[in-house]
Amino acid sequence: MSWDQNRPFFASRRTVLSGALAATTLAACGRTEVPVDEEGRVRLRFATDWRAQAEHGGFYQALAGGVYARHGLNVQIIQGGPGVNVPQLLAAGAVELGMGSNSFIPLNLVAEGAPVKAVAAFFQKDPQVLIAHPDSALKSIADLKGRPILLADASITAFWVWLKAKYGFSDDQVRKYTFNPAPFLADTRAVQQGYLTSEPYTIEQVAHFTPRVFLLADEGYPSYAAMVLAPNGFARDNATALRSFIAASAEGWRDYIHGDARAADALIRRDNPQMTQDILDQARQKLKDNSIVDGGDAALYGLGTMTDDRWRAFFDVMSGAGVYPATLNWREAFTGQYLPGRG
Repeated sequence: MSWDQNRPFFASRRTVLSGALAATTLAACGRTEVPVDEEGRVRLRFATDWRAQAEHGGFYQALAGGVYARHGLNVQIIQGGPGVNVPQLLAAGAVELGMGSNSFIPLNLVAEGAPVKAVAAFFQKDPQVLIAHPDSALKSIADLKGRPILLADASITAFWVWLKAKYGFSDDQVRKYTFNPAPFLADTRAVQQGYLTSEPYTIEQVAHFTPRVFLLADEGYPSYAAMVLAPNGFARDNATALRSFIAASAEGWRDYIHGDARAADALIRRDNPQMTQDILDQARQKLKDNSIVDGGDAALYGLGTMTDDRWRAFFDVMSGAGVYPATLNWREAFTGQYLPGRG
């Protein structure tokens, strides 16, 4: 059996490993205290889920602003990309912590028997969107029923499951999406998947019109995003360091969204020279305008919050559609005990 972090998710954005190997490796690690540097700060390596971008901004902000250092941590951010497999890095002990892109990933790990949990979710809303041409008749996602929808293969067993359950969409609407906007641009009735902070801006620049964008989370899609993943053994043996990392990351995300992001953006552009400031600026503004980081439960309980109700809602839909067995212990996918004010 193989782990696929992108089961279900876009193959081009993020990808996971051999489940049996991961479970065996992680279980065999014994105690996992991490080393300290010459100044007594705990060394932590954190792997992101893609190349450096605004969707990682809070972590880079905490690094650039010295927040991790003030919390007694020496953090190294290891950027992802098409050849980087975050759970495999965790399983091999190549990193202490990793980033999970959506709620499928921790549940996939549970299904594979891998001892890894989500310990914080810094995006209260998954930035997954559907994108349509400008059309005054389109008021909500429900109005997309019957239209051709361009989807990547992995998306068909991901958010498409939720769309079918909620809106009665049918598989005959699905068209192949290859991450090329040309088919969408050529058909004014077409709809394509995307990420709030990415594809809509690209379409605006290429096609010179403002597309109609539907954020799935605003119509009830319950997935989290930008999660911190921690092996159970690491969390058990390094609880203080893990709590410090989450608290510092929360401070970084608050400052990135509402403060001066220039130092973080400079680090992002250093790690990813293909990133441009205009892309970072528009992405950060969309994160802010749509309350991706500090909306919902985070407004009540603090950044990084996860709730049983959200996880249960997500699992109920996906297990009802056959993505997971109803007997899967979904509560093993996450824990809130390391969040600020807990434990």
